[in-house]
Amino acid sequence: MPYSMSQLDQLEAEAIHIIREAVAQAENPVMLYSVGKDSAVMVRLAQKAFAPGPVPFPLLHIDSQWKFKEMIQFRDKFCEENGLKLLVHYNKEGKAAGVGPFTHGSRKHTDIMKTQALVQSLEQGGYDMIFGGARRDEEKSRAKERIYSFRDKFNQWDPKNQRPEVWSLYNGKINPNESVRVFPISNWTEMDVWRYIERESIPIVPLYFAKKRPYVEIDGNLIMVDDDRMPLEGREVKEDYIRFRTLGCYPLTGGVLSTVTTMAEMIEEMINSDISERNSRVIDFDGEASMEQKKREGYF
Repeated sequence: MPYSMSQLDQLEAEAIHIIREAVAQAENPVMLYSVGKDSAVMVRLAQKAFAPGPVPFPLLHIDSQWKFKEMIQFRDKFCEENGLKLLVHYNKEGKAAGVGPFTHGSRKHTDIMKTQALVQSLEQGGYDMIFGGARRDEEKSRAKERIYSFRDKFNQWDPKNQRPEVWSLYNGKINPNESVRVFPISNWTEMDVWRYIERESIPIVPLYFAKKRPYVEIDGNLIMVDDDRMPLEGREVKEDYIRFRTLGCYPLTGGVLSTVTTMAEMIEEMINSDISERNSRVIDFDGEASMEQKKREGYF
């Protein structure tokens, strides 16, 4: 009987190959961990790549200090239960200055509490291979990334200066102080991610499922009232069943009205949706080519 692999089997095999290749070429690897669905898949792939041994690198979470409370609770519990080494970094100068999305706007908040925080952490850690869960179908600037995406000594990206990757051969040779961002699930789609999470029964943050939650409408986005830092003057707080297709800083991440409570229902909803998963991410609309500019400056 001829041997055949499913689409998910092929994507999994490719991603595990990429992870193993990168670790074999690395001196000091780390995996970025955003606590979202793509990170959940990345961790499972890393566990499979090195089973029965432990994941041979730490997870690094850049905490903007404005993540959903449920994300932080899930992060700590999941890493502890799975024996994963978790590193958490935040921009102490930014926090001391009170930088936040309500007071400084999404662009400045993202630059200081995410991009600068990430660059700080990578420089302090001296990492040479940095795994990320970006996918080409997410956003147009991410489609320009290669599997191995090089960063210069300032952690900056030049989309015109990338190495060829013919026949899935990845060149990880770098000069001192340079680094490589490695994207093992670059060829996956959002649907692939959800089908893999369902197949592998991977735990995910409950925010992906609908629940009655308080929110306010800001520029057409349903922003959940997650703590008392949200200014409510002049805003009507509503309550309805909402969930999130993507997770980030809560003031910059819009929810969607939904009744989805199971993985099967979620996949069915995805099949029938013609709206991009990042349609409700405020930072994607800071300006023309904003994500590409952020990536050039060091953003994930």
